[in-house]
Amino acid sequence: MTIRLAVLLSGSGSTLQNLIDRITGKTLDAQISCVIASRKDAYGLVRADKAAIPSYAVPRTDYSTQKDFNAAIWEHLGRHEVDLIVLAGFMHLLEVPPAFANRIMNVHPALIPAFCGHKMYGNHVHKAVLAYGAKITGATVHFVDSLYDHGPIILQDSVPVTPEDTVESLANRVQALERELYPKAIALYAAGRLSVDGRVVHILPE
Repeated sequence: MTIRLAVLLSGSGSTLQNLIDRITGKTLDAQISCVIASRKDAYGLVRADKAAIPSYAVPRTDYSTQKDFNAAIWEHLGRHEVDLIVLAGFMHLLEVPPAFANRIMNVHPALIPAFCGHKMYGNHVHKAVLAYGAKITGATVHFVDSLYDHGPIILQDSVPVTPEDTVESLANRVQALERELYPKAIALYAAGRLSVDGRVVHILPE
């Protein structure tokens, strides 16, 4: 069964493009029902348009409260059939209604619970990893709850941090890992192979 996705983003949409490419290449059985961006100038909207995916700009700056912003997001989502919501560089806290508990995923460019939380995103994470002197970092795909980078962990994998690393080189290595982990997590969900018990996500056999 083809899973129907909604993708929420705030920037370039590189994660969106990865999903589009995998769907087109028949390595991910999914359909992207809509794309929502929190900025009008997000390049992810251009990528959605090129792929003929319905898209909406819902600028956070247009709303005086987080509650109103979230209401606008969910209004757009309600216009489409969506099985799973995928956060792809979405820089805002999304309120999770009961009907979407464990139906929203995010990918974070570090090994949660390290180097995560509010304002820890993108290169801020990699700078912190290098400044701390960590020897490994990685990527985490997790379900979304009411806190930043806090929901149950689905998949994690690591990459080494070398003495020669810069923010850019480390980011490239982690992003390559994200491009593998995120579609894998989506496919596991689509196959009904994820079972959540409290904070523990069990991967069921095929």
